[in-house]
Amino acid sequence: MADADTLRAAMIEAAEKQLATSADNDIATRAVCEAVGVTQPVLYRLFGDKRGLLDAVADHGYERYAALKAAQERTTDPVADLRAGWDGHMAFARENQALYQLMFTPRPWSRSTARDRVFELLEATLVRCAAIGALRVEPPLAARLILSASVGAALDHIASPELFDDPALSHRMRDAVFAHVLTEATVREDADPLHEAALRLRAQLDLAGTDALEPVETALLRRWLDRITQPGAGSVR
Repeated sequence: MADADTLRAAMIEAAEKQLATSADNDIATRAVCEAVGVTQPVLYRLFGDKRGLLDAVADHGYERYAALKAAQERTTDPVADLRAGWDGHMAFARENQALYQLMFTPRPWSRSTARDRVFELLEATLVRCAAIGALRVEPPLAARLILSASVGAALDHIASPELFDDPALSHRMRDAVFAHVLTEATVREDADPLHEAALRLRAQLDLAGTDALEPVETALLRRWLDRITQPGAGSVR
C-alpha cells in the first residue's frame, strides 16, 4: 500500500478534479476514494471527514497560489508589484473558479488557513510599500481592504459573469482601493508627516530589523510606532 503522504496527495488531487467539474461545487467522498482505489475508512483516517478533505484541498490551492506569486518577478518598485499582484490574483480566480471559491468563500467549521496565508503574502508586499513611504495606512488595514475588494470582485465574476465580465471593472476596483491606501506622488495637504514617518520606520523594522537596540528596546519602539499609526492617534495630546 502507498504511504500516507502519497495517498493524501492522490486524494487531494482527485477531490480537486471532482470539484472543478461539479455543478454544485461539492464532492462525493465515495467517488474520491474510488478514483484513488481506496476505501472510505482510509479517507477518514487521513482527513478526519469530508470537511477535513475540503480543507486540505483549499490549503493545497494556497500552495499553488503561493508558487505563482513566487514566480512573479519582484521588481524594485513594490507598488508596481502590488498592481501586478492584483492582476495575478484575478487571473488565478478565473482559471481555478471552483478551487478559488473553496479557498475564499466562508465555510462553517473550516480550519483551512489558505485565506489567512494569502493575506500574509499581500501584507508582505504592503510592508515593502510602506518602507518607501508609499502607504498612507498601516499594512494590515491596507491588506484587509485590498483582499476584501479583490475577493469580492473575483467571486462576483465567478457567480455572475454576465454582469461582471468586463475586465475594466476589476481595474476600476483596484484603482479605487489603491487610491485610498497608497500615497500620491505629491504631498497631500491633509498628510500627517509624523504618522507617515512612523509607518515607514515600522515597515523598515519589519523588513530589516536593527542591531542598534536590545530586543526589549525594539519591542518598546514597535509599541510606540503602533500607537502613532493607529487611527486617531494624532488627536492625542
